[in-house]
Amino acid sequence: MTRYPRDMTGYGATPPAANWPGGARIAVQIVLNYEEGGENCTLHGDAASEAFLSEITGAQPWPGQRHWNMESIYEYGARAGFWRVHRALRDLPVTVYGVATALARAPEQVKAMKAAGWEIASHGLKWIEHKDMTEAEERAQIREAIALHTEVTGTPPRGWYTGRCSMNTVDLAADEGQFAYISDSYADDLPYWHRANGRDQLIVPYTMDCNDMRFAIQAGFTHGDPFEAMLKDSFDILYAEGSEGAPKMMSIGLHCRLVGRPSRMAALKRALAYMQSHEGVWFATRLQIAEHWTKEHPPMTRQRPSEMDRDSFVAEYGGIFEHSPWIAEGAFALELGPTHDTATGVHAALARVFRAADEDKRLGVLTAHPDLAGKLAEAKRLTAESTAEQASVGLDALTDEERATFTELNTAYTDKFGFPFIIAVRDNTKATIMEAFKRRVANDRETEFAEACRQVERIAELRLEEKFAA
Repeated sequence: MTRYPRDMTGYGATPPAANWPGGARIAVQIVLNYEEGGENCTLHGDAASEAFLSEITGAQPWPGQRHWNMESIYEYGARAGFWRVHRALRDLPVTVYGVATALARAPEQVKAMKAAGWEIASHGLKWIEHKDMTEAEERAQIREAIALHTEVTGTPPRGWYTGRCSMNTVDLAADEGQFAYISDSYADDLPYWHRANGRDQLIVPYTMDCNDMRFAIQAGFTHGDPFEAMLKDSFDILYAEGSEGAPKMMSIGLHCRLVGRPSRMAALKRALAYMQSHEGVWFATRLQIAEHWTKEHPPMTRQRPSEMDRDSFVAEYGGIFEHSPWIAEGAFALELGPTHDTATGVHAALARVFRAADEDKRLGVLTAHPDLAGKLAEAKRLTAESTAEQASVGLDALTDEERATFTELNTAYTDKFGFPFIIAVRDNTKATIMEAFKRRVANDRETEFAEACRQVERIAELRLEEKFAA
């Protein structure tokens, strides 16, 4: 048995209705990353200077040395950039990703954030890489970040985003913070629930595309126009999807030292003015979005198939393919994961086992199916699933003439092929079943065996959809 932890399905083709307040077509969420004073610096006890997201092309860390140019670029973000952003956005809901040590060095800025009513979420203890930290070291940093954040702002953070995270970050943050949301993900346009160490953690995804960090990377923006175009294009697509009944969330990522430069601020202002000119736009903090989503779409309460033990899995899904628990046993041994915690996911695993079986085993599945309106139905010895399926199209209430016709067709079909006629009755009516019966009995055995197998898979799919919808 192997389990694959990544969810490669998400909401699939039919995302849930966001139901944004006021019937909004889009939720626009602005993040301001406050990192200045929390970056790598020997003054902060770090081994080298910062080298990430600055105006210095190809910057490298300077081991054991301070980097005057790098430090002054970060200082610009705190001294000038923050205030330019604050003046532009103080009347909008904003979430600040605040590095705790940076916030501790920014009393004026924290006061201004609070006065504007901005949410201040945690951006970790320091703006440094976490990938090489031990689990114990990162856990200790998360605890210290929460404590320092609480001292500096007066309240514990409700949201978390590390950014330069490790594979342990989300699980550790979920353990330590009991956060309303965590944003260390770029996996969706909507919030979603993630299993973190056995508990449900809401993820409110962040963005790398509509993000001014692209001013500081080689393949990024060289001036304001492409940044503005990126924001407007993203807004237009998401707004149109919302107008078509599938509202999404748009994230905008900002940094004081980047968009806070006058050469870039004009582009941000123009893009925001464009968004504000549309009806049905909900500007919100990430906490507001998280609280709304938790109310509208609480986490799944049923046990997840990928987390079941073998006996529970087989008990739950062993009858999906008629009287063939070996299929569920085989599916349990596959590489299951969160992507299999849906009707489609379980069906995919079960169908793989059925398709991989030899012809004799598949024939056994076919022969396990009852005749339509046959003797087992008369004797009320069908499985609950088969009873409901046959009743759904009136096969439990046939006239004498209809029953005689079905009996004649069942006999002719079984004599010819060696297995009963199988059809997904919920896709049909009594009339179309009768028509298919008469048509398919003329097939050769190879053709009909393949068709019967397809129908068995479809029956299983319908049973799973009903089970998951219950």
